[in-house]
Amino acid sequence: MTQALVQVEQLTKRYGDVNAVDAISFDVRAGEIFGFLGPNGAGKTTTIKMLTGLVRPTAGSARICGHDIVESPLDAKRLIGYVPDEPNLYGKLSAYEFLRFVGDVYGVDPARSSSRIDELLDLFELGDAGGSLIEGYSHGMKQKVALCAALLHEPSVYFLDEPTVGLDPKSARILKDIVRQVTRAGNSVFMSTHIMEIAQSLCDRVAIIDRGRIAAVGTPADLSRLQGLATLEDTFLHLTGGVEDRRVAEIFREPV
Repeated sequence: MTQALVQVEQLTKRYGDVNAVDAISFDVRAGEIFGFLGPNGAGKTTTIKMLTGLVRPTAGSARICGHDIVESPLDAKRLIGYVPDEPNLYGKLSAYEFLRFVGDVYGVDPARSSSRIDELLDLFELGDAGGSLIEGYSHGMKQKVALCAALLHEPSVYFLDEPTVGLDPKSARILKDIVRQVTRAGNSVFMSTHIMEIAQSLCDRVAIIDRGRIAAVGTPADLSRLQGLATLEDTFLHLTGGVEDRRVAEIFREPV
């Protein structure tokens, strides 16, 4: 069996009486693109924040390449690349300065860091803007810098929270190609997305979370077949109680 680089067991996060994430369990294997799907408020971002050590679980455990994210956070975080749903960068730094800082934090050799920063900025067509302050960047440009930061230290596990939001079609395609390439090298990608076409075409397996609980885990094709439905989108809506076609027809019916 392929080694699991991410192991999640009964992971739980409570806020008062609310279970934002309710005893979920799954693993992400080496060489796998794992999609994490769910409606707004289902617990996706909270899960990712627990897996990356930004939020402490109420119960359960998460291990990154064998390192418990709570008990050995530095060992686990060294192996993680993270792109949040909203880029949270230092606006008073240029992209070059920010990425050099990231390289220093992760202990990347300075010469290697410098050459890799140039490669990544050029890849996302940010080379000419690399010396400008990040506060003047568009949302899409900030998203590209966040992607560069996640890729810079060549981690074993990537956590991508809605990574294509704000990206132009060319950059979104580059990201898809990068995701495929890093998993071919034996790394893992854990990706949250609302775009079912991306999950269907890109992910090896997906987990569907609804109201804090895992509703299903499997390949897109297997989940659709088990539910007797044609597409992953249909399966997702079936498992999470999506809007019925007849309700849309009633609201937008043609005037008499």
